[in-house]
Amino acid sequence: MTTWQDMNVTVAGLGVSGISAARALAGLGARITVVDGGDSATHRARAAELASEGIAVRLDDADTLPEGTELIVTSPGWKPSSPLFEAAAKAGVDVVGDVEIAWRLRGPGAAPWLAITGTNGKTTTTQMLASILTAAGRRTAAVGNIGTPIIDVVLQEDAYDVLAVELSSYQLHWAPSLRAHSAAVLNLAPDHLDWHGSMDAYAADKGRIYEGNTVACVYNVADAATEDLVREADVEEGCRAIGFTLAAPGPSQLGIVDGILVDRAFVTNRQKNAQELAEVSDVRPAAPHNLANALAAAALARAYGVEPAAVRDGLRAFRPDAHRIEHVADVAGVAYIDDSKATNTHAAEASLAAYESIVWIAGGLAKGATFGDLVRKSAKHLRGAVLIGADRALIREALARHAPEVPVVDLDRTDTGAMKAAVREAAALAGPGDTVLMAPACASMDMFANYNERGESFAAAVRELADTPA
Repeated sequence: MTTWQDMNVTVAGLGVSGISAARALAGLGARITVVDGGDSATHRARAAELASEGIAVRLDDADTLPEGTELIVTSPGWKPSSPLFEAAAKAGVDVVGDVEIAWRLRGPGAAPWLAITGTNGKTTTTQMLASILTAAGRRTAAVGNIGTPIIDVVLQEDAYDVLAVELSSYQLHWAPSLRAHSAAVLNLAPDHLDWHGSMDAYAADKGRIYEGNTVACVYNVADAATEDLVREADVEEGCRAIGFTLAAPGPSQLGIVDGILVDRAFVTNRQKNAQELAEVSDVRPAAPHNLANALAAAALARAYGVEPAAVRDGLRAFRPDAHRIEHVADVAGVAYIDDSKATNTHAAEASLAAYESIVWIAGGLAKGATFGDLVRKSAKHLRGAVLIGADRALIREALARHAPEVPVVDLDRTDTGAMKAAVREAAALAGPGDTVLMAPACASMDMFANYNERGESFAAAVRELADTPA
């Protein structure tokens, strides 16, 4: 157990998780210095608030290691190559993240963690899991990369029965001691490679979630890389590998049979028996990737001992956050779907696979992505495409190579009316029975503050279209 009294701790980052860590450790007697490279009005206001609590803050200098530092607690986004961490390595000072601190601060009899990571689907799956656990009568919360800072949760006086914990690759990189009850890696695709340095390093950080699991390591049967991570993990004796699949499941798997989500992992005589959990119609939306999310959540819940009826009730009660394959409206027989959260090609591919005939609105900041594989796999679904954003030319070139028959509208504008124009161009390409799908496969910051604003802009344009007389 760490002794925090009088320890000199440097907290890197003045964001939500950094402030949470600073306050928690100061409350345990540590001497805290928060460092941040910013010096905006918001930074100064936060610094002043912490200073009033006796916490030192150093702005506009994120590179220099404060004298006497014995431990650094970093916010997730700081790269391992940051000068501060290079200085720490030379001084023999450990660097950990807020998740590691939360793990160390758990008290006796603390709630077990059911942990979830993956390139896409983490938040939805974590929230589904929390809904299932709630339906089972467990006191729980969805935490980690979402919701209340996880340090604050583990220090609450009212104890939880179990926690549904979403973990990013950044958080896992800085959490060497984490040992979950059970964990899932939903999928693996290239992302954040500028931070991790390589796909191998990214996958290795994702795989940390399985280390020391006691009951189940849940993997995606359709993504062999996730099963490879299970094989490589050092787990507790008796911990099982549990697969999830959209096909009929084999033993030690969850899957789908005749529109029913079934469990062949947590049943007696799994060689012959299967347990019905829920109907496909209980999952909304019932898109393939969302059914995979539901199966992963169900696997973790079943690993924890949740009864089948609670899986069904929890999935029925769950509603995803906005801008995640969200139906906005039907206009003139055309469905308009907002999947602004599809900020990379892997997420967009899953979204495009959910509909038969699509007019695709795409584009934004590519973040180094390429689009050839995405277009090649999705071409059969495309009726047309409307391209927006800074890197739309990359998608246009991929369409020209792999789907030359698909009509493309290239919108060379970034003003506030660009999304309205995109929706109207898409409407002109679409016919009854088609879906206009805004799944950009790119980040939003070239034109919008975030993916939420982009999705809201799309929805507003669709509502305006619906209100326009034919």
